[in-house]
Amino acid sequence: VQPNNYSTFYDDQRQNWSIMFESEKAAMDFSKQVCIAKWNSSPLLDSVLCQDLLLGEGQGAEGGDSLEVAYTGWLLQNNGLGQVFDSNVNKDKLLRLKLGSGKVIKGWEEGMMGMKKGGRRYLIIPPAWAYGAQGVAGRVPPDSTLVFEVEVRRVKLVKESSGSDGQSVSSRDSPAPSPVPSSDGFSSD
Repeated sequence: VQPNNYSTFYDDQRQNWSIMFESEKAAMDFSKQVCIAKWNSSPLLDSVLCQDLLLGEGQGAEGGDSLEVAYTGWLLQNNGLGQVFDSNVNKDKLLRLKLGSGKVIKGWEEGMMGMKKGGRRYLIIPPAWAYGAQGVAGRVPPDSTLVFEVEVRRVKLVKESSGSDGQSVSSRDSPAPSPVPSSDGFSSD
Protein backbone atom coordinates (compact mmCIF):
# COMPACT_ATOMS: atom_id res chain seq x y z
CA VAL A 1 0.00 0.00 0.00
CA GLN A 2 1.34 3.41 -1.02
CA PRO A 3 0.00 6.98 -0.66
CA ASN A 4 -2.48 8.40 -3.20
CA ASN A 5 -4.33 5.13 -3.91
CA TYR A 6 -1.28 3.26 -5.21
CA SER A 7 -0.25 -0.28 -4.41
CA THR A 8 3.03 -1.89 -5.42
CA PHE A 9 3.99 -5.54 -5.53
CA TYR A 10 6.60 -7.94 -6.85
CA ASP A 11 5.71 -10.83 -9.12
CA ASP A 12 7.38 -14.25 -8.99
CA GLN A 13 10.26 -12.97 -11.17
CA ARG A 14 10.83 -10.13 -8.65
CA GLN A 15 9.56 -7.56 -11.17
CA ASN A 16 8.09 -4.50 -9.43
CA TRP A 17 4.56 -3.42 -10.40
CA SER A 18 2.42 -0.45 -9.36
CA ILE A 19 -1.34 -0.10 -9.61
CA MET A 20 -3.19 3.19 -9.21
CA PHE A 21 -6.80 2.86 -8.07
CA GLU A 22 -9.62 5.30 -8.79
CA SER A 23 -10.45 5.73 -5.12
CA GLU A 24 -9.22 4.97 -1.62
CA LYS A 25 -12.11 2.52 -1.21
CA ALA A 26 -11.15 0.62 -4.39
CA ALA A 27 -7.54 0.34 -3.19
CA MET A 28 -8.67 -0.93 0.23
CA ASP A 29 -11.15 -3.42 -1.25
CA PHE A 30 -8.40 -4.80 -3.52
CA SER A 31 -6.01 -5.14 -0.56
CA LYS A 32 -8.65 -7.03 1.43
CA GLN A 33 -9.15 -9.48 -1.44
CA VAL A 34 -5.38 -9.94 -1.78
CA CYS A 35 -5.17 -10.78 1.93
CA ILE A 36 -7.97 -13.36 1.76
CA ALA A 37 -6.44 -14.88 -1.40
CA LYS A 38 -3.04 -15.06 0.31
CA TRP A 39 -4.64 -16.88 3.26
CA ASN A 40 -6.55 -19.31 1.02
CA SER A 41 -3.46 -20.13 -1.08
CA SER A 42 -1.18 -20.86 1.88
CA PRO A 43 -0.99 -24.49 3.03
CA LEU A 44 -1.10 -24.01 6.80
CA LEU A 45 -0.53 -20.66 8.40
CA ASP A 46 0.16 -20.72 12.12
CA SER A 47 0.60 -16.99 12.55
CA VAL A 48 -1.35 -13.79 11.92
CA LEU A 49 -1.63 -12.56 8.33
CA CYS A 50 -1.60 -8.75 8.14
CA GLN A 51 -2.43 -6.51 5.19
CA ASP A 52 -2.19 -2.73 5.46
CA LEU A 53 -5.15 -0.88 3.96
CA LEU A 54 -4.05 2.66 4.91
CA LEU A 55 -0.61 3.37 6.35
CA GLY A 56 -1.41 6.18 8.80
CA GLU A 57 1.01 8.80 10.07
CA GLY A 58 3.65 9.13 12.72
CA GLN A 59 5.61 6.49 14.56
CA GLY A 60 4.53 2.85 14.58
CA ALA A 61 3.18 1.37 17.81
CA GLU A 62 5.37 -1.03 19.79
CA GLY A 63 5.00 -3.05 22.98
CA GLY A 64 3.88 -0.83 25.87
CA ASP A 65 2.18 1.73 23.62
CA SER A 66 -1.55 2.38 24.05
CA LEU A 67 -4.02 2.43 21.16
CA GLU A 68 -7.65 3.37 20.70
CA VAL A 69 -9.15 1.25 17.96
CA ALA A 70 -12.32 0.95 15.88
CA TYR A 71 -12.79 -2.59 14.57
CA THR A 72 -15.09 -5.12 12.96
CA GLY A 73 -14.58 -8.87 13.29
CA TRP A 74 -15.91 -11.59 10.97
CA LEU A 75 -15.73 -15.35 11.04
CA LEU A 76 -13.79 -16.77 8.08
CA GLN A 77 -16.25 -19.14 6.43
CA ASN A 78 -16.13 -20.89 3.04
CA ASN A 79 -12.81 -19.19 2.22
CA GLY A 80 -14.32 -15.71 2.63
CA LEU A 81 -15.99 -13.34 5.06
CA GLY A 82 -18.77 -14.91 7.09
CA GLN A 83 -20.94 -13.23 9.68
CA VAL A 84 -19.85 -10.29 11.82
CA PHE A 85 -19.38 -11.48 15.39
CA ASP A 86 -18.18 -8.22 16.95
CA SER A 87 -17.80 -4.54 16.07
CA ASN A 88 -17.50 -1.18 17.78
CA VAL A 89 -17.64 0.91 14.59
CA ASN A 90 -21.10 2.37 15.14
CA LYS A 91 -20.68 2.70 18.89
CA ASP A 92 -19.47 5.66 20.91
CA LYS A 93 -16.64 3.79 22.63
CA LEU A 94 -13.35 2.88 21.00
CA LEU A 95 -11.46 -0.17 22.24
CA ARG A 96 -8.48 0.86 24.36
CA LEU A 97 -5.58 -1.53 24.55
CA LYS A 98 -1.98 -1.54 25.62
CA LEU A 99 0.23 -3.63 23.33
CA GLY A 100 1.97 -6.40 25.23
CA SER A 101 -0.39 -6.34 28.21
CA GLY A 102 -2.06 -9.66 27.29
CA LYS A 103 -5.58 -8.19 27.65
CA VAL A 104 -6.59 -8.97 24.03
CA ILE A 105 -6.18 -12.09 21.89
CA LYS A 106 -2.62 -12.93 20.89
CA GLY A 107 -3.43 -12.27 17.21
CA TRP A 108 -4.26 -8.66 17.97
CA GLU A 109 -1.07 -8.17 19.99
CA GLU A 110 0.93 -9.41 17.01
CA GLY A 111 -1.15 -7.88 14.23
CA MET A 112 -1.30 -4.34 15.62
CA MET A 113 2.47 -3.92 16.07
CA GLY A 114 3.80 -1.13 13.89
CA MET A 115 0.41 0.46 13.23
CA LYS A 116 0.26 4.24 13.07
CA LYS A 117 -2.42 6.80 13.91
CA GLY A 118 -5.03 6.79 11.14
CA GLY A 119 -3.78 3.44 9.86
CA ARG A 120 -6.10 0.62 8.85
CA ARG A 121 -5.14 -3.01 8.66
CA TYR A 122 -6.77 -6.31 7.79
CA LEU A 123 -5.88 -9.21 10.08
CA ILE A 124 -6.58 -12.89 9.50
CA ILE A 125 -6.06 -14.73 12.77
CA PRO A 126 -5.85 -18.54 13.05
CA PRO A 127 -7.64 -20.24 15.98
CA ALA A 128 -4.45 -20.75 18.03
CA TRP A 129 -3.89 -16.98 18.03
CA ALA A 130 -7.58 -16.22 18.74
CA TYR A 131 -10.05 -18.17 20.91
CA GLY A 132 -8.76 -21.68 20.10
CA ALA A 133 -10.76 -24.82 20.77
CA GLN A 134 -13.02 -23.15 23.34
CA GLY A 135 -14.33 -20.33 21.08
CA VAL A 136 -16.72 -17.80 22.63
CA ALA A 137 -20.15 -19.13 23.59
CA GLY A 138 -22.86 -17.93 21.22
CA ARG A 139 -20.48 -15.82 19.10
CA VAL A 140 -17.32 -17.62 17.97
CA PRO A 141 -17.46 -21.37 17.27
CA PRO A 142 -14.51 -23.51 18.45
CA ASP A 143 -11.43 -23.51 16.18
CA SER A 144 -12.57 -20.45 14.20
CA THR A 145 -10.30 -18.37 12.01
CA LEU A 146 -11.13 -14.68 12.45
CA VAL A 147 -10.87 -11.67 10.14
CA PHE A 148 -10.61 -8.16 11.57
CA GLU A 149 -10.51 -4.74 10.00
CA VAL A 150 -8.90 -2.43 12.53
CA GLU A 151 -8.40 1.32 12.44
CA VAL A 152 -6.14 3.10 14.92
CA ARG A 153 -7.79 6.36 15.94
CA ARG A 154 -5.36 7.32 18.70
CA VAL A 155 -1.85 6.31 19.71
CA LYS A 156 -0.03 7.04 22.93
CA LEU A 157 3.62 6.15 22.49
CA VAL A 158 5.70 5.36 25.52
CA LYS A 159 9.22 5.70 24.26
CA GLU A 160 11.62 4.05 26.65
CA SER A 161 14.63 6.25 27.16
CA SER A 162 15.92 5.60 30.63
CA GLY A 163 17.21 8.33 32.85
CA SER A 164 19.71 7.68 35.62
CA ASP A 165 16.93 6.36 37.87
CA GLY A 166 15.80 3.87 35.21
CA GLN A 167 12.40 5.50 34.83
CA SER A 168 10.82 6.27 31.50
CA VAL A 169 11.47 9.93 30.78
CA SER A 170 9.60 10.57 27.55
CA SER A 171 6.04 10.13 26.43
CA ARG A 172 4.25 11.51 23.39
CA ASP A 173 0.53 11.79 22.85
CA SER A 174 -1.42 12.33 19.62
CA PRO A 175 -4.81 14.03 19.92
CA ALA A 176 -7.71 11.85 18.86
CA PRO A 177 -9.77 12.69 15.81
CA SER A 178 -13.52 12.85 16.30
CA PRO A 179 -14.83 9.36 17.11
CA VAL A 180 -17.93 10.04 14.99
CA PRO A 181 -17.84 7.60 12.03
CA SER A 182 -17.32 9.40 8.73
CA SER A 183 -18.72 8.49 5.34
CA ASP A 184 -15.43 6.82 4.42
CA GLY A 185 -15.58 4.63 7.53
CA PHE A 186 -16.17 0.91 7.54
CA SER A 187 -18.68 -0.36 5.02
CA SER A 188 -20.98 -3.27 5.64
CA ASP A 189 -20.21 -5.02 2.35
